Amino acid sequence: MKGQVFARSALAAAVLTAVTGGIVYSSAGAAVAQTTPVSLVAPSSSSVTHTPGLATATDFSGIVEKAGPAVVNISVTGKSKAEDDDSAGIPGLSPDDPMNEFFRRFGPQAQTPSKPHMTRGQGSGFIVSADGLILTNAHVVDGATDVTVRLTDRREFKAKVLGADKQSDIAVIRIEAKDLPVVRIGNPGDAKVGEPVLAIGSPYGFDNTATAGIISAKSRSLPEDTYVPFIQTDVAVNPGNSGGPLFNAQGEVIGINSQIYSRTGGYQGLSFAIPIDVATKVQQQLVAHGHVTRGRLGVAVQEVNQALARSFGLEKAGGALVSSVEKDSPAAKAGLQVGDVITGFNGRAIEHSSDLPAAVADATPGSAAKVAVMREKAEKTLSVTIGEWKVAENDAKKAQSDQAKLGLAVRQLSPQERAQSGIESGLLVASANGPAAVAGIQAGDVILAFNGVPLKDVEQLRKLVDGAGKNVALLVQRDDSKIFIPLTLG
Repeated sequence: MKGQVFARSALAAAVLTAVTGGIVYSSAGAAVAQTTPVSLVAPSSSSVTHTPGLATATDFSGIVEKAGPAVVNISVTGKSKAEDDDSAGIPGLSPDDPMNEFFRRFGPQAQTPSKPHMTRGQGSGFIVSADGLILTNAHVVDGATDVTVRLTDRREFKAKVLGADKQSDIAVIRIEAKDLPVVRIGNPGDAKVGEPVLAIGSPYGFDNTATAGIISAKSRSLPEDTYVPFIQTDVAVNPGNSGGPLFNAQGEVIGINSQIYSRTGGYQGLSFAIPIDVATKVQQQLVAHGHVTRGRLGVAVQEVNQALARSFGLEKAGGALVSSVEKDSPAAKAGLQVGDVITGFNGRAIEHSSDLPAAVADATPGSAAKVAVMREKAEKTLSVTIGEWKVAENDAKKAQSDQAKLGLAVRQLSPQERAQSGIESGLLVASANGPAAVAGIQAGDVILAFNGVPLKDVEQLRKLVDGAGKNVALLVQRDDSKIFIPLTLG
């Protein structure tokens, strides 16, 4: 069975880069431009009264009519990278085009050009200031040598990329125009799971397409994304929607459509949007400085489920469980330890592990922050001096790579667990997926040794994984038995 993949939502033949295991496309979101600013207040037919326990029909036509003029089509041209093997695909097609894989497997064989060639792509964006400031996805303009913005009255403008932040997948571009219609910005924090939302874009090139659904979940963390708390929806977002706005029922933008979860690259009922408050903070820094500065803590965290909550003496599942602390990091200097459960950061409650990276990223490097933790069933407050994101970004990518190879989330045994089990040292498996799950490793197992080397801490395991070959053997304690489990690294 072909596994599901995350993919940036976009149109084939894009000038973009691929996310892990998926296809990256660009998209188009069309709109009708006007010469005077437009107030995007949804009419009463597009409003929803939230009554607990009752469902309400929603008419989005007023929002499409009012907000559509502020959504634009973005066309990009760029050069693909030269490839020396057949992995680059078919000449004239972007490597990100799903048809590329089809022709590579089943079509006539063709020689890949040894030098870069021109590729084209499309994406969506929306106007946030009447003098031509536009928000879109960073992957829409990544690698572009020429960017053209088209309004739905068919006027076209050459655009300048003011800045792009790959970490959040946000880019800001500007066109030389005045009195443009603008969107109204909402507060994604007020959004509720189950409430209706609307997307405008150009799936598969069908301009000015409106699709609607509901918010499926909030604060989702995705592979390869280290701090964005995505809004998950069941809105039909397909290749062609990247960079387009996600509206609430009041006609306010609460997100930017960015990724889809799909087996085929098409709609599967799982789409993800970047919260607009995250995008706005990035926008402000890109406009002012051309780059983004973020805070850094230096920990890897995981979600706390009910079983972990019980083992750590928590009243309920919540917070961010620290699975590793980087040496000499701000966290290490502040005294954070593996096994701590972070429940608050600078007065902000941490309900999910995905809440912490976003909170830390907002902190100013060099500033002092208070971190509330649960340690051995007792509450503690630690003071930490925030570092800068750049180093943490590299470490996070490395940590994600290590975890992908092994497929394990582990932590050290607590003193109580060592005393109860009689195990002197080892790493407790919190969850197993990928290669580890295939090999039969289960949550609750204790990894005693890696290729015969006794394990003491998480950092030692990472180093062993880095230096290992494709096949390894883990010595596992399961209940009262010790067994060797062979494992093929991913």
